[in-house]
Amino acid sequence: MAIPKEYDPHEIEEKWQDTWDMSMYHFDWKDETRPQYIIDTPPPYPTGNFHIGNSLNWCYIDFVARYKRMQGFNVMFPQGWDCHGLPTEVKVEEIHGITKNQVPRTEFRKMCEEMTVGNIEKMRATMLRLGFSTDWSNEFITMEPDYYVKTQTSFVRMKNMERLYQSEHPVNWCPRCETAIAFAEVEYDARDTKLNFLHFDKLEIATTRPELLAACVAVAINPEDDRYNEHIGQTVKVPLFGHDVKVIGDKDVDPAFGTGVVMICTFGDKQDVRWWVEHDLPLRKAIDKNGRITEIAGKYAGMTIPECKAAIIEDLKKEGYLYEQKTLDQNVGMCWRCKTPIEILSERQWFVKIDNDEILETADEIQWLPEYMKVRLQNWAGTMEWDWCISRQRIFATPIPVWYCKKCGEVMVAEEEWLPIDPTQEKPPVACKCGSTDFEPEEDVLDTWMDSSLTALHVAGWLTDKEMRNPTQLRPQGHDIIRTWAFYSILRSKALTDKRPWDSILVNGMVLGEDGHKMSKSLGNIISPEEVIAKYSADSFRQWAAVGGSTGSDVMFRWKDVVSASRFFTKMWSIYRFSMSHLEDNISEIVDYKPEELAIIDKWLLSNLNRLIMSVTESLDAYQFDEAYKSIRGFAWETLADNYIELVKSRLYGDDENARKAAQYTLCQAIDALSRMLAPFAPFFAEEMYSRIGEGSVHAQNWPEVDESLISEDIETEGELIKEIAGNVRRYKSESGMALNAPLEKIEVYGTLEDVSDLTGVTNSTVEVIEGEPDFEHVPVNIKPNMGIIGPKFRKQAGAIIKTLTSMDPVEVADIASKGNINITVDGEDIELEPESIVIEKEVISAGRAVDVLDVNGTVVVIVR
Repeated sequence: MAIPKEYDPHEIEEKWQDTWDMSMYHFDWKDETRPQYIIDTPPPYPTGNFHIGNSLNWCYIDFVARYKRMQGFNVMFPQGWDCHGLPTEVKVEEIHGITKNQVPRTEFRKMCEEMTVGNIEKMRATMLRLGFSTDWSNEFITMEPDYYVKTQTSFVRMKNMERLYQSEHPVNWCPRCETAIAFAEVEYDARDTKLNFLHFDKLEIATTRPELLAACVAVAINPEDDRYNEHIGQTVKVPLFGHDVKVIGDKDVDPAFGTGVVMICTFGDKQDVRWWVEHDLPLRKAIDKNGRITEIAGKYAGMTIPECKAAIIEDLKKEGYLYEQKTLDQNVGMCWRCKTPIEILSERQWFVKIDNDEILETADEIQWLPEYMKVRLQNWAGTMEWDWCISRQRIFATPIPVWYCKKCGEVMVAEEEWLPIDPTQEKPPVACKCGSTDFEPEEDVLDTWMDSSLTALHVAGWLTDKEMRNPTQLRPQGHDIIRTWAFYSILRSKALTDKRPWDSILVNGMVLGEDGHKMSKSLGNIISPEEVIAKYSADSFRQWAAVGGSTGSDVMFRWKDVVSASRFFTKMWSIYRFSMSHLEDNISEIVDYKPEELAIIDKWLLSNLNRLIMSVTESLDAYQFDEAYKSIRGFAWETLADNYIELVKSRLYGDDENARKAAQYTLCQAIDALSRMLAPFAPFFAEEMYSRIGEGSVHAQNWPEVDESLISEDIETEGELIKEIAGNVRRYKSESGMALNAPLEKIEVYGTLEDVSDLTGVTNSTVEVIEGEPDFEHVPVNIKPNMGIIGPKFRKQAGAIIKTLTSMDPVEVADIASKGNINITVDGEDIELEPESIVIEKEVISAGRAVDVLDVNGTVVVIVR
């Protein structure tokens, strides 16, 4: 079958995408012969856009999955979809022009599900086009009952274990999303605000939140602050609102900030919460769930927070309470979804207890790649202010399986056998302890992290009829969700199974645009994987992912890197096409036939090839994809194409059958090994390569093994010398204006080379190896005046001096110069020249022949003209 001259990636990639039987990637639950390798794959949010950050992470996962399969592991590379959450609700509201409360819950949920199904299909198509070896037999979708039944079961079990509880407690609240959010969902933004200085009865305070004056429950002073400590224990009136509050002492007050006196509101920030608990202060709610001011604020009730702030500042000025304002830099907590500033409200919510020590101890059992990423988890654990709030005031999420008895107020948690269940649609199948059957359903739903923090257990077979296979082997994820997905997964796996969720966690960085900034619509620097595939190829995109940076680091997308990848495949195709022109007719014989004698340069290539296999294997074992791929690319381009193939062409085209077979065998070994090593990175290209040299798919083959008997430093040294001599001779011919295939009379190598057959072939010249040192005679053949010395010194006489020098016998002049100054007569005048005034050009004579001499890494190579 003819091999096309040009490589068409679009044709080839579509061909193999349509041809591949994806069942070859399925995990075999019954296989006990191979070691398992289960990957706890991140379930992306189904937006319909499998963006470049997802694609980078999935490339990493696919590199690992394909490599481990070829190494003999029973690999599971599952695909999940983390469906629940606010963005879907917001998009559905936007598309249908409604709010979630304007239609029945079931109808709104159905709208969300329909949109999600369509988005999954779009993203699945991109994943297939990128050549990911996903195990679709282990696909999971968190919005489907067969998944969220596990979320509900975990809720019930953790409630029974007293690892989960319901309580009235301050929570982070997003007024825009109208829901509680966990600490891990709070992002921070640096903004300017105003620090307002107020006359506060007998004291003066500074605050950035005057809109919370109605919620003021105390004023705090540092007990060691002599300016104010006499007021501790007294009461003061709150400006505008007139209610009395205590003056308390607390060492956490910073005397250097503002006036050194602070007001405590319920709640302005996390410090207010700490003081509220520690000093057992009353609760005054000034902000409601919708971000509106409550009735306790009197005439300001019903205003938005910004409206209230502006109105109160104006009134404080009018009444003479506000006497100064200063600009202040402030980190503002925001909802990670909609970027609205959060508030802290006291609401009845469900919480999971956090045992930081248990989480950190479990994290120490896990291999972190890179190791320093574990510090992010440790730092996060040290900042937790309260337990994980898991209830959300939304609709499209896993229902909380709870009802409340209307008669006695008893909280009824579902039994496991009732699950899955939606309490808003179904009543409990039993009566309350008090005998009543009249229940109020829990309308809150679970945080979507309650779904996704179970993925490690789910893919390991938890709550199925299959044998439980935890811990899994690998968790690949971005560093931006260490504090959420990694943290919660460790917590839940330990609580529910008393085991770590995975053996290793592989953390990838973010993708940056060519401008060096994180990709975003506002910056206009977003590139989609589909755009790269359309312009170049999926394999080119995958090569960018492989070599873009080391694991854990942020990776910059640059088009020039994709172009470089495309050029490599063009070069590799040229290598492959040339090789197959000498292999394809009798490939089976070449694969099975190992010649008794190999040339030195064959052994040199095989030694380097086995070192490459060893190096790439070590790099992939360490998840250093960039190092692995660069090694493969360097070997293919330089060692194989630029050197080995050039050296053995004469044998491949020659009449010596044994010599040709040795080169064919060696070339076949290299092409076969390269196709296998490229398979994890460039699955389409590698499949096309292997399709003409082996049976079946390259992705069902074994990873190449290192044959250490073929690795030899002595062979490599000799082979390198042959390679360098050939390169130097080619350069000599080029500089001499000769054709590269032009024969030389003879090449003499002074050293110990056992095999010069390939050197003879590549130089098209007789090559003789001579022991010992060459005997050279350097005969002067020309005198070259040094105008830099003669010109400035002799000026008008310079021309006549040069004429005289060039007419003299070079041998005689050289002899005179070797003894001292040179005396000549010009126009009857005696002139004395220093030896530096001339350069004597010499010809090398060996055995009476004029020759050129090359120094090749200390080895003398004589070229007889």
